[in-house]
Amino acid sequence: MPQQHTTASSPPTACLLLAAVAVPLVWSLWGAVAAGIDRSAWTTLLHHPQTLRALGLSLWTGLLSTALAALLAAWVLSATAGHRLVRWLAPMLAVPHAAFAIGLVALLAPSGWIVRTLSPWATGLDAPPPWTTTQDPWGLGLVAVLVCKEVPFLLWAALAHLQRPDVARRLQQELQLAHTLGYSTRSAWWRVGWPQLLPRLTAPLLAVLAYSLSVVDVALIIGPTTPPTLAVLAWQWLQDADPAMNAQGAAAAWLLAGVLVLCAATAWAVSRAPLWRLRWTRGTDAGTARPLHRGTPRTPAVLALLTSMYLAVLLALLVGSVTGHWPFPQWLPDTLTWAAWQSVLASGHTVWTTLWLALASATVALAWAVAWLEWAPPRWQWRTQPLQTLPLVLPAVLWVVGLHRLTLDWGLDTTAWGLWLAHTLACLPYVLLALQGPYTGFDARLRQVAATLGHGQKAFLLRVKWPLLRSALAASFAIGFAVSVAQYLPTLYVGAGRFNTVTTEAVNLAAGGQRSLTAAFAWLQWLLPVLVFALAARLGRAQWKP
Repeated sequence: MPQQHTTASSPPTACLLLAAVAVPLVWSLWGAVAAGIDRSAWTTLLHHPQTLRALGLSLWTGLLSTALAALLAAWVLSATAGHRLVRWLAPMLAVPHAAFAIGLVALLAPSGWIVRTLSPWATGLDAPPPWTTTQDPWGLGLVAVLVCKEVPFLLWAALAHLQRPDVARRLQQELQLAHTLGYSTRSAWWRVGWPQLLPRLTAPLLAVLAYSLSVVDVALIIGPTTPPTLAVLAWQWLQDADPAMNAQGAAAAWLLAGVLVLCAATAWAVSRAPLWRLRWTRGTDAGTARPLHRGTPRTPAVLALLTSMYLAVLLALLVGSVTGHWPFPQWLPDTLTWAAWQSVLASGHTVWTTLWLALASATVALAWAVAWLEWAPPRWQWRTQPLQTLPLVLPAVLWVVGLHRLTLDWGLDTTAWGLWLAHTLACLPYVLLALQGPYTGFDARLRQVAATLGHGQKAFLLRVKWPLLRSALAASFAIGFAVSVAQYLPTLYVGAGRFNTVTTEAVNLAAGGQRSLTAAFAWLQWLLPVLVFALAARLGRAQWKP
């Protein structure tokens, strides 16, 4: 249910705010619909020899990675109850998918660190083996990247709900009641906490599934190639100069959207089945309960393993960026060189483009989210949520088709304004999702206290509410910044290759043989967001004195 506002709503202001976002979103959606209405393109798509297998790969990798990410996130929450997660999530969320994929390739490749560590003493190899450890035909490397990257996102989305005072208070009372019946902390979580949290994670899970089904940049780096996933195939067709191939790519993007809707409908039907509900509610008598665990929850092995994986990936990127001559099977390179970083520093325009896009997009997205949560009536927020989260749940290749049509119609194609608009629309749902919980859960009694002391609305916002929410505001801005840095398809498609960012450079270089330069750009792709996350954490602890 929508939360109660701490300040009076302003419908006229809310109308302007809604129009500012709804117009480009609906226009983009209509552009995507128009691009997909072509009977001949659909006929060609369905008869294409790679379509069915590519679709099967997309379903396999998307569904498997989403299911594993959800289970692992639930497992971590059952062991920690959210106590020790906050300090780990920011660095993990700051690592873009593409950078993580590049680092994982450096670890898993036939000439990567893992094989080098085991050679020749364990493997007997003195040359890189002909193994398909990356870009394997089963898409397991792609699944590994998606799982490792989506678990922190789901944990962050879960904590956004668990940290709301009303939800936390109710959940704590019900968990304590389960404890009095003799259930352990973990058992109480699985029987009481997770069934209540799972419906609240519908939108994040749908976003994870949409991303996993339609991811392009990660699939280009570590995914299968013969054939590729349907998203990569659609992207290749959309880049073709032939209008017929473009229409075929748009049809493939809509096919992915249809598959996503079918998967979501199936999951909803299964969740509503009586047997599913019985599974979560049966066995509530105290006689079947396990002993109550009264100690402090320990950090689960899953979280430790995930953290170690991130550290290994970042270390592989850092070392790879300064690697010179490195013959196999030596564990360390013969020489170190700063040539790659010198090339990065020489690409100042690329770094500047990344920075101004991310700063401008995150700033506007945060300002809009604050204004919307402050002045929009609660029922408006509830009813317009599906529209606002449209960029989050639509397949990426389909969304970029609509964005391209929008910028063409508005005369913003290949311009900085068009690219900024595309990045801002991509950041908005993430910023809104991060801020909505803390903002709507703000204690309304503080507004009454400020009013009794003679302070108006402006003074209350500047001296009470926003300073108390500074941590959430700073974290939301950092998340928007990281989302903008990670944008690949909108930058290429809307910018038409005229604007290079660290992400586009890293993905493009990953297809070549410049290993050190690829690692340097991938490391920078992580470094920029993590610096902003660190600054946000510092500002969140600072004392404001307006």
